[in-house]
Amino acid sequence: MRRELSSLPKSLAEQVGGHLLMAGRLFDEDPERAYEHARAAQRLASRIAVTREASGLAAYATGRFAEALAELRTAYRISGSHELWPIMADCERGLGRPERALEMARAPEVRALDKASRAEMRIVAAGARRDLGQLDAAVVTLQCPELHTPGTQPWVARLRYAYADALLAANREDEARYWFSRAVEADPRGETDAADRLAELEGLQFLDLLAEAEEEGAEPAPEAPAEAEGEPSAAGSAEEQPGAESVTEVPVDVARDESSQPAGSAGDRPPAEHAEATVTTAEPPTGA
Repeated sequence: MRRELSSLPKSLAEQVGGHLLMAGRLFDEDPERAYEHARAAQRLASRIAVTREASGLAAYATGRFAEALAELRTAYRISGSHELWPIMADCERGLGRPERALEMARAPEVRALDKASRAEMRIVAAGARRDLGQLDAAVVTLQCPELHTPGTQPWVARLRYAYADALLAANREDEARYWFSRAVEADPRGETDAADRLAELEGLQFLDLLAEAEEEGAEPAPEAPAEAEGEPSAAGSAEEQPGAESVTEVPVDVARDESSQPAGSAGDRPPAEHAEATVTTAEPPTGA
């Protein structure tokens, strides 16, 4: 980015760079503001690939697929970089043209992509198959050796997550549960919601009691009035009441039942997670 901006006058380069910096910082938390900064950078330096790319990505993040596709095509023509190819194909999906996305997935440009970008291209192609109602074809599209790539790279988590989601859409719940667990392994930062999807499939539902009370408009219970000095309480203490039993609250230890895991070697399954939480157990979803 710095190299591309060096072709501009210094003051203009600083101004454009500031907009690009803010677009990057706001991209996840406030996509609309990120879009505004990216558009400002594009207007100031429209002949530089990095400004067209930033504008296209920000438009893509806010669902402006036609604008995103136009900007990304321009960036592609200026830079010649193939990294944007999967996102351009996904814009075609966003515009309701899944067949065009599949054509791009078969294009020669795909062979120039690195491993991570090829995985993204598979995800887009599988999504296009699902758009067309071809659920089994979507599963087959995602079946590749890269699913077994070790490590915690984001693209590995995304590929496994997409595969699990495609399996679930095809009513292959046991396999979906297994691959959601594999996605969790590769996603220590929680960039996908694979852990939540897995808990849902296993019948676990984590409750935020405080949030529920706020939504229902419940008010917290008032504190009991202080007892007058020297005056016993109406109920009396547990020691004063014969037959009373003391009750101790014990945190629930939530652990995944290993017997529910699909067949596979121990190395293929992540260790059971333990957490102190309040849970309700629902009936497992009915399979196909």
